Amino acid sequence: MSYPAYISAVFILLLSPGPTNTLMGLASARNNFWVVARLLPAELLGYLTMIVPLTWLGGEMISRWPETGLMLKAAAAIWVMYLAIKLWVAATKDVADCSVTARRIFVTTALNPKALVFGLVLLPQPIAPDFLPKLVIFVVLASIATMIWGLIGRLTRVGARNHRHMMVLQRAASVWLAIVSCTVGASLFQA
Repeated sequence: MSYPAYISAVFILLLSPGPTNTLMGLASARNNFWVVARLLPAELLGYLTMIVPLTWLGGEMISRWPETGLMLKAAAAIWVMYLAIKLWVAATKDVADCSVTARRIFVTTALNPKALVFGLVLLPQPIAPDFLPKLVIFVVLASIATMIWGLIGRLTRVGARNHRHMMVLQRAASVWLAIVSCTVGASLFQA
């Protein structure tokens, strides 16, 4: 894949709404924009934890044991639904009850279905000469996309004067995560 095609595909996928982006936007909306910078290493580590092994072993492992891919999708769907429920319940309580922590970002990103696409489809195998440059490009693009989502999250606070606004935002994020979870879960039953 050419560099322009790779950059376009990766950046579009990274910018698309998903569980990690939702949590990053929510963290910024709840606290401040700079909390996203503190959470960014957890996101990058989550992606790399899943992506690098997938580039080495993923294709062969999933072709030998197709249920491996199904188990990863099921784990992702369960985790994202768990987050959706936590956010929904927390919207009626203290917002700190479901704080966006580095651990939650790491697990959410490692189980993010996008990581499967990056590791199995978009990144070349590690023996390819363009693996390292493309991995570096991925890290840079992931950082930029995260900061954009942090900015979007912060902009949702413009004009917000009360706790009710934050509750509505959390409920919307919860509904979105439930939709993502159900979509990933439904993909388990497709041919």
